[in-house]
Amino acid sequence: MNETENPWKILSSEEKYGNPWIGVTEFQVINPSGGKGIYGKVHFRNIAVGVVPLDEELNTWLVGQYRFTIDQYSWEIPEGGSPEGTDPIASAHRELLEETGLVAASMEPILEMHLSNSVSDEYAVTYLARQLTQQTACPEETEQLQIKKLPFEEAYRMVEQGLITDSMSVAAILKIKLMIADGRIS
Repeated sequence: MNETENPWKILSSEEKYGNPWIGVTEFQVINPSGGKGIYGKVHFRNIAVGVVPLDEELNTWLVGQYRFTIDQYSWEIPEGGSPEGTDPIASAHRELLEETGLVAASMEPILEMHLSNSVSDEYAVTYLARQLTQQTACPEETEQLQIKKLPFEEAYRMVEQGLITDSMSVAAILKIKLMIADGRIS
């Protein structure tokens, strides 16, 4: 198997739906086994950004909100979208301030990932925010957020217990846990 050769052949494509955030395209394809079929792809117009704020005492902040797509409440790291042509780190600073009121003097990329690559091309970057200053949160009109400051270890336990299920949040919290364990964060 050649890792650089695409075994899928696209016969045609048609955008079925689009809005400012996503586009949904249906492809007529020949699959890797030679059979004809369809494949749907959700294209994200923004880069997803997430931030794990961490103070000197190793406290962090989570935001809670009711998520329309899963019809349930979700605790997450501060996160949002970075529009095309915008530096993702600038968007991470903006999201951190909007959702928690925190300003970070230091913002370090810690993880890049594709969030659901079987059906979408959504790409995400997560950051570690340090040297924090508290200001006033100013969430978007679509966000009704609850902000929770807690010890990082408690956020990690929430992941272990399945209380945090958002993929960016789970991955970023686990990455920070590894960075603490190997001494890169103290």
